[in-house]
Parts: sequence; C-alpha cells; structure tokens
Amino acid sequence: MANNSEEILSFIQKNPSKSSKEIHDGLVNQAGYATIKRVLTKLKAENFISTKGKGKGTKYKISTAYNLIRPIDVDEYFAVEIDDREIVTNFNQRLIPELLAEVTLFSAGEKERLNQLHSEYKDNIKSLSKSQYDKELERLAIDLSWKSSQIEGNTYSLLETERLLKEQETADGKKKDEATMLLNHKKALDFIIEDPSYLDPISTARIEDIHSLLIKDLEVDRNIRVRRVGISGTNYQPLDNEFQIREALQQMCDVVNKTDDVFDKAFLSLLLLSYIQAFSDGNKRTARIISNGILMKNGSCPLSFRTIDSIAYKKAMLIFYEQNNVAAFKEIFIQQFEFAVNTYF
Repeated sequence: MANNSEEILSFIQKNPSKSSKEIHDGLVNQAGYATIKRVLTKLKAENFISTKGKGKGTKYKISTAYNLIRPIDVDEYFAVEIDDREIVTNFNQRLIPELLAEVTLFSAGEKERLNQLHSEYKDNIKSLSKSQYDKELERLAIDLSWKSSQIEGNTYSLLETERLLKEQETADGKKKDEATMLLNHKKALDFIIEDPSYLDPISTARIEDIHSLLIKDLEVDRNIRVRRVGISGTNYQPLDNEFQIREALQQMCDVVNKTDDVFDKAFLSLLLLSYIQAFSDGNKRTARIISNGILMKNGSCPLSFRTIDSIAYKKAMLIFYEQNNVAAFKEIFIQQFEFAVNTYF
C-alpha cells in the first residue's frame, strides 16, 4: 500500500486532474483497479489529494496541504549537511494567511484519535476530586517545566526540578539562571491555570505578557525584537523587521482565533510562535506555555512533553522552519497528547 501511495502521488503531481481510470492506466507498477481506488480514498482521507467532480467524472490532484503534511524521513533529511539542504531560506509570507488558514492539518484518522483521547481525559477527570486533579496538574507542571527547560539546554534533573519547585531548594553546582528558568516556567503555568481565559482570544500583547513571565530575571530582552536573530543548526532566517514580526504575530492570532478546533489552535500556536521567532530568546518556551494554555482553556489535557527526546523535538521544528512541513512535529504532538492523557489523569 505504501509503495502504491508513493507512486500514485508522484503520478498525480506530474499529471494533475486525472480520473482514477487514467491514474490506474498510467502507473508503471500496475496494481488492480480496486486497489488503486482504495489507495485514492485513503490519500484523500489523509488530505494528500483533493477531488473535483463526482462519480466517473471525479478528477484527482495534489492537495494544497500536501507539502505541509507529506511524510519526511527525519534521519534521511538530516543526513544531508546543513549547507547542502534545499530549504525555504526566508520566512514564508504566504504560510500563515494563505496556506495554514485554509488547509486541514490533521487527517480524519488523526483527529479521530485526538478526540478519542480527549474523551478519555474527560471521563478520567470526572472521577477525580479537586485535590486529586490539582495534584496531577502539579505533577504535569513540574514535568513540563523540567522538559521545556531541558530542551533549551537546562541541566537540572527531574528530581532536582521537583525539589526546586516544591521546596525552593536549588541544586548544587548549577547556574542561578537554570533555577530561574525553571521557576519562571512554574509561574507562567500557574498564571495560566489561575486565569485560563487569558488566552481567549490570543493576542500579541498577551503573548508578550507570557514571554515576560518566562524571561524574568534572565538576561533576555523583553518585547518584540528589533534586530536580526539567528537559529542554531539551520540556514532559515526569520523576519528581522519589527513591523513585519508584529504583522506575522497578528496573522497567527487571527488564524488561531478563527479556528474552532482546540487541537488546531494549540498545534498552530506551538508551531508558529517558534517559527516567527518574535523575541530574542524564549520563543519555544513561550510557544509551549501558550499552546498548553489553549488546551486547558478549552477543557483539554495539557502536554508535558516529558518523554520527547530534545534532539527529536529540535529536528522536527527545524524541518518546519526549512520545509514548512508539519509531519514530524505533528507526530510528536499526538504522541505527547496520548502520553499526557494516559500518565497524569
């Protein structure tokens, strides 16, 4: 089925607006017509292709979302050296207002899985008292503070993080900034938990407020940056004009606020705040907190990201920077949502 899918997608890319019969006849490795029809149905459900017409007059073409969601082999991608990769070097001005505003990011199967997990979460918390729920939420908050900081290079262990956040006890041999980063995560999370409607609707000013909480007492500039910033490990260059950065943030807020689905809202916030790189530092931390705030505001389970490998997280994000492709990061999002539902509540 996989080989058939790849061959069919390749054929449709080169020969758009063909019927299923024309696709079947044009393939080199001819499978049965019924098989081709099944693969086409599957590809449409996954949003890789779109159709026009009905019945025998149905024509197939590559969907607008295809390049955003097509599978990319992460290991194969990073086997190519940074300067040899063909990438979208500059910020894609069409990505937010045109592409992401129109496409369906999660396939029908992926959305069904997320909704099923959401239902499990709602059923699980019905049996918890308020104190039990608060205890589980605190446990998740500690894990998230630890992992989100670790992704940014913090060397505190999970146990050291728990001791710091619960007992205000710093770890020996660690830098003061590492403790500050962790404590700031907890403060930002507590702020969101106390006022979950703060991010509804999401706005540039409120994004800046969350960022300010996360970088308090760290040597990081507050507010939208006014100079160029580079990203380690990639040749992708974010916007370097404050006006354009603010415009991109507003476009992101508009797309998120117009979206009804909680998972789309949370996923887009997580991706785009990292992609825009509105601040001199702390962008991904801000994205993780705001994404979780959106999940909690809409009655869904927040993510701790506890089991994700930091390198895998960064690679998935780099693929989005360089290819505007969400496949690897979408897999992380779904896996971490499943982990959170099964682990904390």
